[in-house]
Amino acid sequence: MSADDKDSDRAPSGAGPVHDQRVPDWWRTSIIEMSPGVIRYGGHAIQDLIGQVSFAQMIWLMTRGELPGSEQAKLLDVALMAAVDHGPQAPSIAIARMAATCGVGLNNAMASAINVLGDVHGGAGEQCVEMLQSIAMRMDAGASLEEATAAGLDEAIELRGKFVSGFGHRFHPVDPRAPRLLELVDEAAQLGVVSGRFATIGRAVEAELQRRKDGRRIPMNIDGATAVIYAELGFPAPLARGLFCISRSVGILAHAWEQTKQGGRNKGPMPREYLWTYDGPPARR
Repeated sequence: MSADDKDSDRAPSGAGPVHDQRVPDWWRTSIIEMSPGVIRYGGHAIQDLIGQVSFAQMIWLMTRGELPGSEQAKLLDVALMAAVDHGPQAPSIAIARMAATCGVGLNNAMASAINVLGDVHGGAGEQCVEMLQSIAMRMDAGASLEEATAAGLDEAIELRGKFVSGFGHRFHPVDPRAPRLLELVDEAAQLGVVSGRFATIGRAVEAELQRRKDGRRIPMNIDGATAVIYAELGFPAPLARGLFCISRSVGILAHAWEQTKQGGRNKGPMPREYLWTYDGPPARR
């Protein structure tokens, strides 16, 4: 290529800037269109959405590209609302409060807390959706509900260990949030908003666990109930964790703000008069 060819896209001296397609193509998104005076989400002008669309509907639009129906949005809303907080015994909430006593701002405290929502604390909903969808795929391939449930449960235990994501709770004999959420799923299924298929699968997992535990019930918890809702609404499993992060961030914000108002300096995970167990070498020179 000659020097003239290399310079062919350059503007002549005194001319305006030359359009370089590499600049607008640096990022590509179907989520938002924005230019001076224009903001559109999935083609919807922001001024048309404001006052007409709920926060839950906006989450759906941003993650899936389409607006949900009002009944679908209600079901998403109750899942988000139900999981906002579980008190300072939850690591994420405790971290938010500890961070606030270190003199950081609300955004820092929230970020510190959200960063611990991983596979163990925060990922159970995603893992439960994966299991429910795996069972549904086995049923689509011809397995009965009982056969598919047993195989899907075995697969989940092999992948994740003996603690089955979405079932059982270390504090609540029956998680008070789960039965109410399942009631609302049943109501939505009766209205034709969702199929009710994943609620059936979730209950089948609960029954199979009870059978394997010789009659001892391991009921569905908040992660299982919200997983049923997210699966019923067609959300991919990884989005279940993201949705939980959105939900729990409300509680994180509330606790970080409350602790900021209460004050306190450098509060650790336990009162200073209580010390940890030391199991290292004895004192030595």
